[in-house]
Amino acid sequence: MTDSIARREALLSLGAGAALLAVPRSAKAMAASPAPAGVAPGKHPVQPLPFDPKKLHGLSERLLVSHHDNNYAGAVKNLNKVEEELARAGKDTPGFLFGGLKERELTYANSMILHELYFGGLGGAGKAAGAIEQALSAQFGGLARFEELFRQTAMSLAGGSGWVLLDFNFHSGDLRTYWAGNHTQSLTFGQPLLVLDMFEHAYHLDFGAAAAKYVDAFFANVQWDEVNHRYARALRAHRAMG
Repeated sequence: MTDSIARREALLSLGAGAALLAVPRSAKAMAASPAPAGVAPGKHPVQPLPFDPKKLHGLSERLLVSHHDNNYAGAVKNLNKVEEELARAGKDTPGFLFGGLKERELTYANSMILHELYFGGLGGAGKAAGAIEQALSAQFGGLARFEELFRQTAMSLAGGSGWVLLDFNFHSGDLRTYWAGNHTQSLTFGQPLLVLDMFEHAYHLDFGAAAAKYVDAFFANVQWDEVNHRYARALRAHRAMG
């Protein structure tokens, strides 16, 4: 087998694995090992919050519980319903109906995963350290510059809807910050390391239209140990690509 063929097979294998890398690590942290393969259609569980919602700084229990129980849990439940409908589809299912279900499947699946990554990245002291701090400083010319760009991306979505993601880009092999206006605009070949929900449901109960104060509270509660864990997994996968 030539080196090029071996590399291509590794990329294909890890391309599928990248989806697993995006899955949080466990129910406890919404962040442990990837979910077991072969989850039956319609059986995705609603994961509990990985932190005590009474103890986050500047984000109220009311906001966090509402966000989790309504928006995140709603995405999981809707994904389960869509998967059940797809399992019942047959060759006579109209194309417009099947296509609509597939579109909803992607939307709800990404919403579930992104919410789990968002919640799994909270509950910390908000102080970056370790390998991710060094990598961000090297990539962006300083941690402050990274945060400035991340915040600017967040504020470009204020009053609307979307996500801000710090990704490990497997194609370029480095760290990038991405804008997503909805649940289906994530980087094709990337590992989300830090995820910020900028849909108004994520902050309106506490902050109204003051989105900048919400972004301040988000950074004060980032669980950088979890971000470091995600970064280490992404580096291992990228090295395995040869």
